[in-house]
Amino acid sequence: MIYKILDIKSLLEFYKKGFFPMGENSYSDNITFYKPKKRFIIPIKSFHIPKRLFKEFKKEKFELSINSNFISVIEHCAKPRKNEGQTWINKIITNTYIQLFKEGYAKSIECYYEKELVGGLYGIHIGGCFFGESMFSKKNNSSKHCLLFLISILQNNNFILLDSQFYNHHLLQFGAKEIDDREYQKILQKGINKSCIFPKTFNIDKSIYILQLLSHKS
Repeated sequence: MIYKILDIKSLLEFYKKGFFPMGENSYSDNITFYKPKKRFIIPIKSFHIPKRLFKEFKKEKFELSINSNFISVIEHCAKPRKNEGQTWINKIITNTYIQLFKEGYAKSIECYYEKELVGGLYGIHIGGCFFGESMFSKKNNSSKHCLLFLISILQNNNFILLDSQFYNHHLLQFGAKEIDDREYQKILQKGINKSCIFPKTFNIDKSIYILQLLSHKS
């Protein structure tokens, strides 16, 4: 069976210019590229860590990993949400990002509880930028633990942009904010010309240490 995907080289160039693709819904083959006038970002260096969540994170209730189950993460993200209905992740988006993963551009964070995948997120890594695409949670706070783990990775490896694309009130608790396109482009261009490593593994103790330092700043 032949699966439709977007042209990878062209897609990466779109990201570098501030565009990102979304499907009309999970059942449609229609793809639209967006470039919002207001961009929602999560500042890495001034990331705010809710105290109760960090206390839970330090107990290591969940097992966290990098790129251990990318396909399952994006498939879970594509499933309809209870309060939101269909998602924008259709088959073309899914197949395209699986190919991006195979080529080393797409990354995922997984959250396991008693060896079951209960949360995760995925996004695109270009230079010093991480473009967050989607996340899912099957157990309370599991996707938030993924976000904390991601922030510690980005902070440790000197990333300068965590792009969350559209406004999301759930992310305000972490210090997320809207910036105009002009400011976004300055950060974006600086970021894509920076060389940052996204590691294959990351130690949870190191993650806690980095987050501890960030929590003193916030």
